[in-house]
Amino acid sequence: MPRSRRLMRHAGIALLACLLAFAAEAQRVIEFEAYAVPDDGALAVTVKRGVPQEGAFAELDAAAGGALGRAAANAGFTGERGTMLNLHGLGGYTQVILVGTGEDPVSPRLLEDIGGLVGQAGVVSAAETIQLLWPDATIAGAGAHLALGVELGQYTFLQYRSQRPGQPVLGQGRVVVRVPQPQADGRLWTQSWQPVAQGVRLARDLVSEPANVVYPQSFVERARLAFEGVPNVRIEVLDERAMAELGMGAMLAVGQGSARPPRLLAIHYRGAAADEAPLVFVGKGITFDTGGISIKPSQDMWRMKYDMTGAASVTGAVLGLAKRRAPVNAVAVAALAENMPSGSAIRPGDVIRTMSGQTFEIMSTDAEGRMVLVDAITWAQRELKPAVLIDIATLTGSQVTALGDEYAGLFSRHDALAGQLLAAGAASGEEVWRLPLHPSYAKDLESPIADLRNGGSGRGAGAGVGAFFIGAWVAPELPWAHLDIASMAWRDAPLLPTVPLGASGYGVRLLDRFVRDNFEGGSR
Repeated sequence: MPRSRRLMRHAGIALLACLLAFAAEAQRVIEFEAYAVPDDGALAVTVKRGVPQEGAFAELDAAAGGALGRAAANAGFTGERGTMLNLHGLGGYTQVILVGTGEDPVSPRLLEDIGGLVGQAGVVSAAETIQLLWPDATIAGAGAHLALGVELGQYTFLQYRSQRPGQPVLGQGRVVVRVPQPQADGRLWTQSWQPVAQGVRLARDLVSEPANVVYPQSFVERARLAFEGVPNVRIEVLDERAMAELGMGAMLAVGQGSARPPRLLAIHYRGAAADEAPLVFVGKGITFDTGGISIKPSQDMWRMKYDMTGAASVTGAVLGLAKRRAPVNAVAVAALAENMPSGSAIRPGDVIRTMSGQTFEIMSTDAEGRMVLVDAITWAQRELKPAVLIDIATLTGSQVTALGDEYAGLFSRHDALAGQLLAAGAASGEEVWRLPLHPSYAKDLESPIADLRNGGSGRGAGAGVGAFFIGAWVAPELPWAHLDIASMAWRDAPLLPTVPLGASGYGVRLLDRFVRDNFEGGSR
């Protein structure tokens, strides 16, 4: 990467991080208007690599008497994808935001990245209105994807930060998306993509909240509030008594060390015929993970509030499906528990009997996510008879080591399903990488006194062994995939166009795209 680009990108991130410390919670309303180049105000335009004189940039530069091109050249801005240049007081314009697109062909994902950068700029802008100009009419629904990017990029979570006296309020007002077909794009946004953004926001909010605010029962209450008034939705909750009657020993075991009891939450959305088998998404919902008796190191333990990202993501995904009235049946199952050390907590060496009747020996109480998932998965198979089952979890540190923060780990015994998820990840920007479920992992899970152990005896292939353990509770014929998102759920750096620092809401867009492309005929 050229030095000038690195400096601009790093300076932009540093400025945004600094200004966010003083910004109120940002939320600009998104509107659509016909394409035109305004005479004044705050504008955002795209620029290809090399800053060619074309499109909205050329029109705006002409209106500014060439000042825009000169400013870009003086700043060393070359239009590389993902770069942004923020100019103030240029001619008659209070603010001009240049967004680089490189030489990549226009795609929904590129449009969302453009919108995301504009959304980020809007968070720290005092302008009442920012107008995003997109003259190209060749991509159907371009404005809706720009709007999705803006909405995702402008996300902040500052509910617990006090407003200082005299502090300016930034990041509020409007973003006007100016496109050739504003009415059609506006309808597409409202009906198809805004619900997805709302699902992502719900997931990010749930993960960002501290664990003294979001715990199993309050997660359930938040979900009820989010789905209030949404048609064709039924919410089912199993408390500890109901779980005991069903023999959910694993769910109860993980939660028994906490004063806050576990819950199994199921959100049923019916958008198709009642007899059509549902798509079932099961999410790990450890609202705080100390590791239990196998306690984690204190460094960075605060982040373990994020260990319920899987549950937040499946909840957000089904919220999006229900709000956009997707023609499918889908169920989000959230396995909610808090993993705490206490006199009543489970211990290494304990043997747990699960709802399926299978038993496992606890090697580590910090391998709790797979424990709650197996009871949730057994319940889902018995009660829901799914067409497809996908579980999603911040499961292992091994996934982080293997893939970093570029990909989630994908495990599946079903090649067709794996291919569908790989394609959905590439299209949505929430990418996955397939990893093996090797038969040798079964040897690692052998126990001398139980059916299985909840962790391998060796140090290798931790993510694969964890996936293999979960798969032991899934019927072989059922299309099933496990997504290990340990490295994708929380971002410390770098800032991405549509993903903030902190809670990413990873999984909502991936699952939504998976449903669109494989069960709705690839609707855009």
